[in-house]
Amino acid sequence: MTRFQSKLMQTLTERGFLYQCTDENGLDKAAFEGAVTGYIGFDCTAPSLHVGSLVQIMMLRHLQRAGGRPIVLLGGGTTKIGDPSMKDKTRPILTDELIAFNKSGIRTVFDKFLDFDGPNAAIMVDNADWLDGLGYIEFLRKVGTMFTVNRMVTMETAKNRLDNELPMTFLEFNYPLLQSYDYAELNRRYGCTLQLGGSDQWGNIITGVDLTRRMEGETVYGFTTPLITTASGGKMGKTVDGAIWLNGDPNISTEHVRSAYEYWQFWRNTEDADVGKFLRLFTEVPLEEIAKLEALDGADINIAKVRLANEATTMLHGAEAAAKAEATARETFEKGGAVAGLPTIEVPTAELNGMGILAAAVTAGLATSNGEGRRHIKAGALKLNDEKVTSHEQSLSSQDIQDGVVKISVGKKKHALLKAI
Repeated sequence: MTRFQSKLMQTLTERGFLYQCTDENGLDKAAFEGAVTGYIGFDCTAPSLHVGSLVQIMMLRHLQRAGGRPIVLLGGGTTKIGDPSMKDKTRPILTDELIAFNKSGIRTVFDKFLDFDGPNAAIMVDNADWLDGLGYIEFLRKVGTMFTVNRMVTMETAKNRLDNELPMTFLEFNYPLLQSYDYAELNRRYGCTLQLGGSDQWGNIITGVDLTRRMEGETVYGFTTPLITTASGGKMGKTVDGAIWLNGDPNISTEHVRSAYEYWQFWRNTEDADVGKFLRLFTEVPLEEIAKLEALDGADINIAKVRLANEATTMLHGAEAAAKAEATARETFEKGGAVAGLPTIEVPTAELNGMGILAAAVTAGLATSNGEGRRHIKAGALKLNDEKVTSHEQSLSSQDIQDGVVKISVGKKKHALLKAI
């Protein structure tokens, strides 16, 4: 039984979003008594966001569904500096033209998750609107006097660079001031009283809370999520084949897109131990239903994985695309390739589980020798269940055997299935 009264705090805590909050009870009271306006900033470093940003997008969605007003803050201004948080080197400086291009690609994602019409319509703003016009001396007099260097060098990002004798430019050192100023500006313009973000943003968020209190005399809040990793310790949203981008339109960028099928397959490949957590974080399936799904074991856990893949893909690409992706996967895996027309080689289960990737490529008829298999890997052409293979020492595991089969591919046109018997 949750101790919170507001729908917002109940949802965020019960579904696993809460890691740190500047004042849990104060935020709960504010959300219970009226609509809260909250924001998250997204710098424009690429023409798409990836799955690693999805936790933050889902928080904005829950805020809106709880009656609050979400603000999507695009960092057209802050991207010109680059957030140094959790980075051990300076990010490359992007041109204004590239930032504008990236911003146009990122904008399209939010229409899938947020409602920009209605009484609590989401707002999308760009901090370049106020940061680009700041006079340097004026900014230092207005904001710089409220920060001490003593405190700033103890912030985790700066401390990590200094302790490890890594360079940190004065440009990057200014980033916390600008992000803090964003909060004060959004409070002044829109009555924003909540900043949400990942745990790596905690230092920037609490300085923003403090600056807004000092400049505007307002009580505001900060809320962060935990770092989301997979059960095996991997970074959420990253695979050997690269980031799982949220954009599916190749017209935006051929390098920063994932098709609906690739997106569906990513969720379908979730590790058994992560299914319940990911259903809570990345879907709106009721908690009671999630409890039943994550209790499934053995081969039945695949039912939960398909549900996760369908729900997540429907939210981003639509129900029709999700259904088509599931049908394609079923034809490829569950029906043993008969419908998909893929050659299928039967292999004893005990032999398939633990088989080296080179042996698998040879057995599938996609390489004539281990040497040719290595050349395919070096060229980035060999794939296991549509994920790029990066090491010739990789072996198949029970996790790779989906519905009794393993898909091996070379390039985009050569595929085969190894079927466990």
